[in-house]
Amino acid sequence: MVSCVFCSIVRGDIPAHMVLDDAVAIAFLDVRPLFPGHVLVVPRDHHETLADLPGPLIGPVFDRVQAMATAVQAATGAGGTFVAMNNTVSQSVPHLHVHVVPRTRGDGLKGFFWPRTTYADEAHAAAVAAAIRSAWASG
Repeated sequence: MVSCVFCSIVRGDIPAHMVLDDAVAIAFLDVRPLFPGHVLVVPRDHHETLADLPGPLIGPVFDRVQAMATAVQAATGAGGTFVAMNNTVSQSVPHLHVHVVPRTRGDGLKGFFWPRTTYADEAHAAAVAAAIRSAWASG
């Protein structure tokens, strides 16, 4: 896609601090990192969301995510990583990308980036779970 900034990075039209570049995906430093070492893993082909990613690419793309999580932790001396993806809502670039962020205890990042809630009761939780199971089963 010509207007996609990540497609432009894939093509080499926009420079990036590349940390992985192969036939499946690229990974590069986020220009607005949460912490130094914050990497984005992006499939080479343009797919906007996880739902758009073809089945045969899921494993290979997430193999790269796993490798980047290990590499980021080792390279930064972090205690672990936070791995996250937005799909449409809060997705700053409409090209699938996975954030791999180095984490250390006391780094100031508090859980998720949005307020947490609870279910009204067990029946509400059961109804939501049933709706998700139904949506999954109908594929």
